[in-house]
Amino acid sequence: MAELLFDVNLQQLPDEFLNGNWRVADRVLNHTDPTSMLARAELFALQPGKVQVKALHGQDAGQWQIQRDALLNRPYLELMLGQEQTRALVTRLRRSRNGAESQLSLYFQSGMEMYLTQP
Repeated sequence: MAELLFDVNLQQLPDEFLNGNWRVADRVLNHTDPTSMLARAELFALQPGKVQVKALHGQDAGQWQIQRDALLNRPYLELMLGQEQTRALVTRLRRSRNGAESQLSLYFQSGMEMYLTQP
């Protein structure tokens, strides 16, 4: 049976809640280049300060950090990869009480929406 998931207050989101291996469950490309690494990504491995993006044919690595806007304190995931640099607004994070299961929704600068899950 799946765990019950709860919304995390994004204005108080601890960076460590994003650590771990995230599987891409779904995405909407909109105007995003479908050949880009992020558009083809199947897995995001986020460790403190380091990110590895894996696709069926290729991978990229780099750094990540959380940036917040000054007005509403909304969290942005900033990705600095070898082939690409972008930001994505964290629009939703849901977690189980013990943190074993999570769902993450991101909205990228390119208009791409991505839905990630753990485990």
